[in-house]
Amino acid sequence: MPRPEMRRANPKSSGGTLRIVAGSLRGSRLEVPDLDGLRPTPDRVRETLFNWLAPVIAGARCLDLYAGTGALGIEALSRGAGECVFIERDRALCVRLQDNLARLRVANARVVNADACGFLAAAPAAAFDLTFLDPPFGADLWAASAQALEQGGWLRPGAFIYLEAPKDAAPPLPANWAVHREGHAGAVRYALYHRLA
Repeated sequence: MPRPEMRRANPKSSGGTLRIVAGSLRGSRLEVPDLDGLRPTPDRVRETLFNWLAPVIAGARCLDLYAGTGALGIEALSRGAGECVFIERDRALCVRLQDNLARLRVANARVVNADACGFLAAAPAAAFDLTFLDPPFGADLWAASAQALEQGGWLRPGAFIYLEAPKDAAPPLPANWAVHREGHAGAVRYALYHRLA
């Protein structure tokens, strides 16, 4: 969905493109529409994240909540994830994401046009190995999303959860989510959590 707060001070995306960093789709470009608050994860942060995930990404079942451009989920698929479900409430972004997946000939992906919290209120068909949790910064959805993921059966034992939030934010998260790795990019903290038994 369009995200109301940017990583930088600029309140609006300038559009452009971003690239898939590595894997079978390496070098592929995704168009970034010029929408207020759309803030895709930068190449450098994605490269760091997927270096952390290298031992566990092959065959992983992924959930990209608040998908936006879908850059995180597409990067996961490029690097060998088994499948990815993209959740995005903005219809235009869903159409663009579906077009990008078709253009890149990605078959193991599904795009759902839905509000993420509403989607998580249903029972999952199967749990996920890896979830990308990067909600709009101004909407304060981290705690509600994390609780729904944890209590709704969406996460497998030992699952990983990637989270982005403002550097000075401390969203309450489930007690069994342990920080695996973390870093900062400007005013944003990004962290990979490991779900403990």
